[in-house]
Amino acid sequence: MKIRIKGNSIRLRLTKTEVDNFAANGFVEEKTEFGDTYFSYRMESSAHHKELAAAYQGNLITVFIPADIAQNWTSTELVGFENKMDIGNNKQLFLLVEKDFVCLDNTFEDQSDNFPNPNAVC
Repeated sequence: MKIRIKGNSIRLRLTKTEVDNFAANGFVEEKTEFGDTYFSYRMESSAHHKELAAAYQGNLITVFIPADIAQNWTSTELVGFENKMDIGNNKQLFLLVEKDFVCLDNTFEDQSDNFPNPNAVC
């Protein structure tokens, strides 16, 4: 799972295996270590949330996916979904979750588990 954070925007991209694990377990999580500390991010299915939401606590960002959206996303060709979450003081946090496609240009990263890019076929 990849995370991209820029200002008040968080984007998660998941490979085929990660989407399958999310469907089976209701969550996926990654950890980046910094010596004796770490930063984690997690995507979790939630029966309590009605829309895409996020929380930050103890070096962990959790993105909550409503259970019905999670079911639809993992079992269909739906690429992704988004939400602008109100965070107070007239501010919003933009959240985007997507299936990770194979890049059309050359890249150094392993893309063997990525979804086929729909733009690769004429």
